[in-house]
Amino acid sequence: MRIVRFIDEAGHHRYGQNYGNGETELLEGNLIAGFKETDTIGRVKKLLAPVLPPVIFGIGLNYHQHAKETGMEAPKYPVVFMKNPASITNPHDPILLHPSCMAPPEVDYEAELAVVIGKAAKDVSTAEALGYVFGYTAANDVSARRWQGRRGSGQWVRGKSFDTFCPLGPELVTTDELQDPQNLHLICELNGQVMQDADTGDMIFPVAELISFLSTGATLLPGTVILTGTPSGVGFTRKPPVYLMPGDTVNVTLEGIGTLSNSVELQK
Repeated sequence: MRIVRFIDEAGHHRYGQNYGNGETELLEGNLIAGFKETDTIGRVKKLLAPVLPPVIFGIGLNYHQHAKETGMEAPKYPVVFMKNPASITNPHDPILLHPSCMAPPEVDYEAELAVVIGKAAKDVSTAEALGYVFGYTAANDVSARRWQGRRGSGQWVRGKSFDTFCPLGPELVTTDELQDPQNLHLICELNGQVMQDADTGDMIFPVAELISFLSTGATLLPGTVILTGTPSGVGFTRKPPVYLMPGDTVNVTLEGIGTLSNSVELQK
């Protein structure tokens, strides 16, 4: 399935599959209870993020080339942080730059593969980990670099958790259609210019290892989102640095999933 969550013309929140030309095949149910196909076509008024997670885990420095561009050694264990679930943003909605991040500008893009857990997972082995995945979608782990560093006292959560800093979507692609998360091409474009161009095979810790690591002694609830890290090409490593500015457009394209597009505005 290729699942979308959306608002219909009557203002109701619905799920559908095979979205195109403003229409979708309606689904009954939800991620936890399961989905049932119907014979009804629905009109999409507004696309929403395909999942509202109970928690968002992020993984830092998880691509070999990204670790290299930062001048840091590849980690021996996954670097884990969390994002506020309230940071989730819909496809086509703007990323809002808070004034506290703009003196001087410091907000960066991070194109990522997002994993959505489908059933409670605890103490899961690497061999069985992908069996707990419901599906995959595209994400942008927007990051306020100064808040991630000095203003956050070295803790990444604050700089990653501003409202609108987690665009997600547009579709949630189930594992029957996307079976190998380590063989996907990922591109991030800023105003039409390619900034990140990589393959998920460059991950230091593959998806299965991340699930096993995060579930050790801790239950991953259904709907949990894992942001699996960003490849090289982020803005703060460039000379000169490139940060998001009002009027920008960021596109994150993942092979087999689609393109997540968001404009950038200054929060008023």
